[in-house]
Amino acid sequence: MPGNFQDDDREDTMRELFNLYKDEEEGRSGIDAFLDIDTKTLPFELKTTSNGSVTTVRDFGPDHITKWKNKHWLIGFFINGVEYYKYVSPLAMSEWIAEKEKYISPDFSLAEIASVKLRLIDLYKIVGKKKKYTLEDARTLHKKQYTKKEYLALQDVENGYSPAKMLNILKDRARYLIERGSTLNNPHIPLSYFEDIPKITKNHAVALREEVQEYLDSL
Repeated sequence: MPGNFQDDDREDTMRELFNLYKDEEEGRSGIDAFLDIDTKTLPFELKTTSNGSVTTVRDFGPDHITKWKNKHWLIGFFINGVEYYKYVSPLAMSEWIAEKEKYISPDFSLAEIASVKLRLIDLYKIVGKKKKYTLEDARTLHKKQYTKKEYLALQDVENGYSPAKMLNILKDRARYLIERGSTLNNPHIPLSYFEDIPKITKNHAVALREEVQEYLDSL
C-alpha cells in the first residue's frame, strides 16, 4: 500500500485485504468498516501510520470517547519499507481512551456549570435589552452553530425570540466556546502503546478473525 494514499484509498485497501465491508449510508464521518463474526456485527476504526504513532481525529472530545469505547481497531504500519497490521480490541484501547477522557472531562464539566449560571442581566450586557430579539440578533450571538432551520425552530414569539429563549441561546454559545477550547487537537497514540500486540503479516482476513474470536471468547 503506497504511503501517499488518501484516507479513503487506505481504508478501501484495508477493507479488501481483511475482507471487511462498509455501510455506504454511514458516510465519510461514520464507521470505517464492519466485520460479521459469531452472529455479531462489529464496528472497526481503520488507521495507518508511516512513522509509528497513530493520528486520531481533530477536536477530540466526549463524542469520540463514546464512539470509540466499543470499537475495534485495525492499524496498518508502514515503517521503513516494512508493512504489517495490528488488531486492537476495545479492551486494549480502553486505557488510552480513559486517559484522554480524564484529561478533558474537567473542562467539559466547567462548560456545563458556567453556562447554566448565565442570567438575563448577562444577556443584556452582551446583546442589549429588548422585549423581542430578531433572527439576526440570534445569529450575531451564536454565529453558524445552528442551521437556519434550527434558528427558526427556536423562535418562541412571532418572527423572533423572547429574552428567555435568547438566554438559552447564549448558554449554548458559552458551552460551545468552552468545549471548543477543551478538545484535544488530533491526539496521537504512540507506537509503544501497541508493542505487546501481535503483528498480522499474512493470511490477513483469517488472522484477523482468529484474533477477534479469541477476544470475544475472553469476554
